[in-house]
Amino acid sequence: MRAALVLMFAALISQPAHARSLDGEPATVKAPAGTLEGRAKDGAEGFAGIPYAAPPVGDLRWRPPAPAPAWQDVRPAADFGNDCPQVRFDGDATPSTQPLSEDCLYLNLWRPAKGARKLPVMVYIHGGAFVAGSAASPTLDGANLARRGVMVVNFNYRLGRFGFFAHPALSAEAGGQPDANFAFLDMIAALKWVQANAAAFGGDPGNITIFGESAGGAAVDFLMASPLAQGLFHKAIVQSGANREPYARLRTDRPTRISGEKAGAAFAAKAGLADPDAAALRALPADVVQGQLAMWDMQADRFNGPIIDGKSVLADPIERFAAGDVPRIPFIVGTTSAELSEEVFAPAMMDYLKSQLDPASLADLTRAYGDPPAPALIDDYFFREAARGYARIMRDHDAPAWRYVFDHVAEADRAKRKGAGHASELAYLFGNLPAAAGPSDRETARLMGDYWVNLARSGHPGGRGLPDWPQAGRKDNLLRIRAGSAAVEQDSDAARLDAVERNANARRAKEKSIP
Repeated sequence: MRAALVLMFAALISQPAHARSLDGEPATVKAPAGTLEGRAKDGAEGFAGIPYAAPPVGDLRWRPPAPAPAWQDVRPAADFGNDCPQVRFDGDATPSTQPLSEDCLYLNLWRPAKGARKLPVMVYIHGGAFVAGSAASPTLDGANLARRGVMVVNFNYRLGRFGFFAHPALSAEAGGQPDANFAFLDMIAALKWVQANAAAFGGDPGNITIFGESAGGAAVDFLMASPLAQGLFHKAIVQSGANREPYARLRTDRPTRISGEKAGAAFAAKAGLADPDAAALRALPADVVQGQLAMWDMQADRFNGPIIDGKSVLADPIERFAAGDVPRIPFIVGTTSAELSEEVFAPAMMDYLKSQLDPASLADLTRAYGDPPAPALIDDYFFREAARGYARIMRDHDAPAWRYVFDHVAEADRAKRKGAGHASELAYLFGNLPAAAGPSDRETARLMGDYWVNLARSGHPGGRGLPDWPQAGRKDNLLRIRAGSAAVEQDSDAARLDAVERNANARRAKEKSIP
């Protein structure tokens, strides 16, 4: 979602490159892709830096991912691959110090070391506002999650203008094939790799759950709504990623829609290319393509982000969901309790938010949030209302859906925070807590991991030893996870969220009325 705004107000940091590796005893698997030698340690086996597509460099930049080169001998799989070119920011909940390179389309895989078969497969899509993020982050290490009896996969995908870019020259060259959302095409290629190779690692290719946080959660929405991804997964989890934002269209002159091609042409002109062909675009240096700090920007002359291209993305995900054009699969959606409202840049975000609201509905929002509005409006507008909306839509189309709020603040942070911040749940979900974590921290991690793994295993998050979690119902029930416990409650903020929904609907209706 537009959590890219977070990056616009964060401090850019410079980290020395430091490649990460797995340690442990050698572990070898012969897969259709080739034989891999990873590492086994403490009941889990890990395989890192596996190419799932050819390096998207040179003539392959801004093309759909090509097949990965084959290898004949045993390929070492202990070293994580490069991170994709990106911006890195202070306060990132999933930091990485991997070297940056366009040669970055690698995935990582973990499994239990006991040789189980038909393991549920959980494929994680990292966040980072589509301009940052890394599958090599220690926070996202899948070993502890795999020890619960699942196969875990994560991967890198192209970011920023490398991952989302449109230009008339590229469109002409593509001849009607997908030509804008290269990041989503990378994700689809990674899922196809998993389908083809999971069984060799003990995974069940007929039982794949995709899950992601922030931009990764938004990517889950896009994949559910994309005709190119159908059949590649069977369950889905969206963490802090549901949103109602209108995305850019490939070609349009409508004043309320950004044209991806026009933005690409404006970028090229700024880079000194007035009327380039595709080869000239691909010859641009990587640092020029990477651009400035806010690589994903909603300004019409420099936008880069998801584009409605009519091929990989047919419409805004919320529209596809509402029309029922999504698979009826088990679906979890939720947020943290204080996504961005307690951050230092919250006042700047509030200023931006005010500029996006439908003016005719401001009085409605003022009654709900006060004047000036309470900071909770930031969380509700960008995250919570949309999560409720997606859960309702899935419910109304007879798909099993569950809604949650992660409300746990680490024992060490309770003097500084009231609510759980954006991405703070990831260390709990993956079981990668600091050594100083307290008892309630560890019990929260157990609960969250159990719910997520149960959904992957059976299609229902409930199980023995867990508080019941019923499907989302007419009264907007949700599961609140906090302080080592989980309890179902009715949404006490329903009236507030109703006001946000009315404003979002008014804005979308007004946009659609423009010819």
